[in-house]
Amino acid sequence: MRNNRRSHGLWVLTAPPAPQTAPLTDEIAADIVVIGGGYTGLSAALHLAEGGARVALLEASEIGFGGSGRNVGLVNAGMWLMPESLPAALRAPFGERLLEQLGRGPQTVFELIEKHHIECEVERAGTLHCAVGRKGLEEVEARAEQWQKRGAPVLVLNAEATRSKVGGGDYTGALLDKRAGTIQPLAYVRGLARAALAMGARIFTHSEAVMAQQNGFRWRVGTESGSVEADWVVVATDAYSKGLWSEVRQEQIQLPYFNFGTPCLPDDLRKSILPERQGVWDTREVLSSFRLDRSGRLVFGSVGALEGIGRSIHRAWAQRSLHKLFPGLRGVQFETGWFGMIGMTSDNLPRLHKLDRKVIGFSGYNGRGIAPGTVFGSVLASYVLGQIAENDLPLPVTAVEAQRFRAAQEAFYTAGSQLVHLMDSWF
Repeated sequence: MRNNRRSHGLWVLTAPPAPQTAPLTDEIAADIVVIGGGYTGLSAALHLAEGGARVALLEASEIGFGGSGRNVGLVNAGMWLMPESLPAALRAPFGERLLEQLGRGPQTVFELIEKHHIECEVERAGTLHCAVGRKGLEEVEARAEQWQKRGAPVLVLNAEATRSKVGGGDYTGALLDKRAGTIQPLAYVRGLARAALAMGARIFTHSEAVMAQQNGFRWRVGTESGSVEADWVVVATDAYSKGLWSEVRQEQIQLPYFNFGTPCLPDDLRKSILPERQGVWDTREVLSSFRLDRSGRLVFGSVGALEGIGRSIHRAWAQRSLHKLFPGLRGVQFETGWFGMIGMTSDNLPRLHKLDRKVIGFSGYNGRGIAPGTVFGSVLASYVLGQIAENDLPLPVTAVEAQRFRAAQEAFYTAGSQLVHLMDSWF
């Protein structure tokens, strides 16, 4: 995508083609204009169109160009915060409501995939949050206990059971979340686009929204070659926001995250590594994640940007780490590598903003975009269609607050991940 082999890597090579779209070149009318062709925007467009609304979606680049087409593909429940932290951080009734909706998030994703026959390599075997050391085990035990109090199908595995499910490693245990799973992320977002088009939504790619003005009680949103007039604007650009309503980007720290993909593994290795096809991430401060795709390629990732000196540092570290985790893969080299940006808020919670009159959007997914983006897109559709009131939303409406020293923090994360991975190779 955009002729950059380090933007989407394996996913662009194995995803079904994107539906045919074109830039906006006319002046058109709609009920709602959605800005952003990722999970949130396309989920919103799909549900709005299903509700009978006239929808036009503007995407500055291509479907899934941002985080939706670059992530590792873990469909997890909840957020990074501990379950009991959400009600504590958000006033009633929002904390419990958000926890309940995002706890059902993977189910929402899987049901949407089934309903619209989206081909995206679905695996519903759960995910493993693997514990590193005693502190890591205490973390996953606490997380499991809090979810179990709410009836979630999660359990803690001991070290031996974890090693059996992973096929390697020296983890002290793991939280197995049976609600979760994995998908091919770019295939999923393209499938959402295809479903939205089938329901009557209009999608325009290479159509960056560069102008917005109120025209009476309606909005006119313009691109370089056309415009949409609509009653509502849904902003769904998140960590890749720029131009219009770019303040959404200002309240997020961009955290780079890379993935590498191996060739298809031989049958004997494929059967011994992640035999049940769970997706994995660990409790390290600079975490690692890995999973298999449908064809038996192992996707391995961590924090860092594959550019400049970081490209060689992270690749060398990932190769060593993979061989240490799975000695049978010694000699197996990576075929593909790519990276993108995760938008991190100051408290690791998402945001709901009314950016102007009848301009609304969620943002700040903190590395949990697939299920929350899908859920929040549906919620936005219900709100805009008048099916739910503001008090029924899963988050309170808040003002945008730019993070201080944002550029310095981003530079720290980029350089810090390089230092951690470089130091790890010395000891």
